[in-house]
Amino acid sequence: MIGRKNGIRLASISIVTFCAVFVCTLFLNYNMDFAGIKDEIAEPQARILYDAQVMTGKVVSGVSGGSLLVTSMIMLLFYIKNHIDTHKKELGIMKALGYSEWRIALQFWTFALSVFAGTTLGFVGAFLMMPTFYETQLGEGIFPTVNITFHLQLAAAMVMLPTVFFGVLSVVYAYLKLKTPTVDLLKERLSSGGKPREKALVFFAIFGAFCYSAMVQMSSRMNEFSEGLMVVMIFIIGIILAGITLLMALTTVVKRNTKNIAMMRVLGYSFSECRKAVLSKYRVFAYIGFVIGALYQHMLLQIMINIVFADFDDVPAYDFKVLNCICVLISFIILYEMILYGYGKRIRKISVKEVMLE
Repeated sequence: MIGRKNGIRLASISIVTFCAVFVCTLFLNYNMDFAGIKDEIAEPQARILYDAQVMTGKVVSGVSGGSLLVTSMIMLLFYIKNHIDTHKKELGIMKALGYSEWRIALQFWTFALSVFAGTTLGFVGAFLMMPTFYETQLGEGIFPTVNITFHLQLAAAMVMLPTVFFGVLSVVYAYLKLKTPTVDLLKERLSSGGKPREKALVFFAIFGAFCYSAMVQMSSRMNEFSEGLMVVMIFIIGIILAGITLLMALTTVVKRNTKNIAMMRVLGYSFSECRKAVLSKYRVFAYIGFVIGALYQHMLLQIMINIVFADFDDVPAYDFKVLNCICVLISFIILYEMILYGYGKRIRKISVKEVMLE
């Protein structure tokens, strides 16, 4: 039921979970090891910095981990629904042969393997980065040396728990989607329609632009308040998440509309008109996501500066940089329009003959 192509598509979930576990493991493992030197800190200023670092780790882990968890769930459910929709006849035959919904749904636990791969690589990658991360966080002699410790409970929480959770979620969701009359599956029709999938694509378009806007603007401002390593991490994760979600959404849009594009070509529409009809409506949602991302990073940095670092006198004042936002917006427009142009080229390669033969 699950072929190589499905594994390649599920790689996007692995990348998202990798980013989530990588960031959370770095900060949470550091906080757990950092707590061991709390009693050794006597200077008031060092104590304030200690509390600020602990709070930063909690905020970053909670915000990034929570948002990426929700994103991974939506992506997983989207892929399961898409898989069921594209294999309705095969699933209908299995039900007609006597296979129960539960027996078929249990096979969907394999979708959680993408989560296991991502969380495992994220956890291992975080440990490889920890020596550099700890050195950056501790500063130049401000705190005593903190030794890196492997915490089994953290490994279970970051790797095993998400894998089990997503495995159960995959099976239960597949079971609910398979509670469809066998005749409808054999005739390749589902009663749920296409609106849920359309909403998911809109979400991915918004989320991709949101990640680019929030992470790139945040990384360009974080160099005033944090070390270079944190800036690079935020920038790379933002670019990866934005690229994955935007490419996934647009790839699915083009694939879903292959027959529509072929019919438009038969009726005499140009490639440019086909591209506008299929892809242009997602441009609006992408720009909405960019605005939300800009507001999000502004509020998050305000919280970090005004609450976490409120007791520090030498922290620079934070305000919204309009010029910085405009520069990031221009770069996003260039990137997004290049992606749309690339998918326009892909539309041009769609063969009307092959589609009609199907």
